[in-house]
Amino acid sequence: MPTSRLAVIQKSTIVRSFSLLERVAPWLGARWAERLWFTVPRARGQRDGQAGPGRPFRVQLASRSVAGEVWGEEPVQEPPDPGRLAGRGGRPVVYLVHGWGGWRRQLDAFVGPLVEAGWRVVAFDAPGHGDSDPGPEGPGRSTILEFAGALAAVVTAHGQAAAVVAHSLGATAAAFAMEGGLAVERAVFLAPMADPLPYTRTFAGRLGFGERIRTRLVRRVERRVGMPMSAFDVPAMSSRAATPPLLLVHDRQDAETGWSDSAAIARSWPGSRLVTTAGLGHRRILRAPAVVAEVAGFVTGAGAGQTGLRLAR
Repeated sequence: MPTSRLAVIQKSTIVRSFSLLERVAPWLGARWAERLWFTVPRARGQRDGQAGPGRPFRVQLASRSVAGEVWGEEPVQEPPDPGRLAGRGGRPVVYLVHGWGGWRRQLDAFVGPLVEAGWRVVAFDAPGHGDSDPGPEGPGRSTILEFAGALAAVVTAHGQAAAVVAHSLGATAAAFAMEGGLAVERAVFLAPMADPLPYTRTFAGRLGFGERIRTRLVRRVERRVGMPMSAFDVPAMSSRAATPPLLLVHDRQDAETGWSDSAAIARSWPGSRLVTTAGLGHRRILRAPAVVAEVAGFVTGAGAGQTGLRLAR
């Protein structure tokens, strides 16, 4: 049987099962939904990167290790900007943070321009992703907390964060880490999620269950992570934490995180700027030359807004 046909059958079976559980056993449906909520999907897209290989590293996070790569390690006579935070070897360091179900090479289109500008670039796989060990949730599962903890551990190992470039759920994790005290001089959020709570409704719609399961799912998720979902509301975080200059880039046709999420973050985050693209979706935005140039210009301070990308109103 073709894989695509099998996937359709499996999805229809799941939807029918959740529809039944919504009526007769919402507690059981919520338990199943919770497991799926924390399950990491397979990484999409090509796994061959645009950048050459960096130096591999592993960082300990509790009893597990986080895998990553670093580029641009050779020392330079002077940092590109002495006013910026500098990491090992005198170069300012930028950290790349992938999203849910992603891996570190998804953002490697940014490596070349940033290294050429004199920066060190550090990318890593979140727990349960890529080459990193599973986190406390076990194989194939992860949480925003694990993303944020991995970022903090990698920064501790490789030097202060002059900048962070984060995609999708990785942006939520980066914001949460900043609220927790991670110092970042500049931040870039690509197709971020503003607030996970509305996505529980999207999740419910895709799986075919209603409010009886969904409300129980939210309570189970909050018990699992030990805090309310509102703790991951990025616009709200901006009123509770230091807010470095922020560039947001989001596509109008993004089918996974809505453009309105970036608009909400931009309204609440002082010193932010939102750039809108069209036709790039959720992942092609990571490799579009104009986006790469915009982000590199913002991170390095070499200039932004000159790439022809349309500014959101």
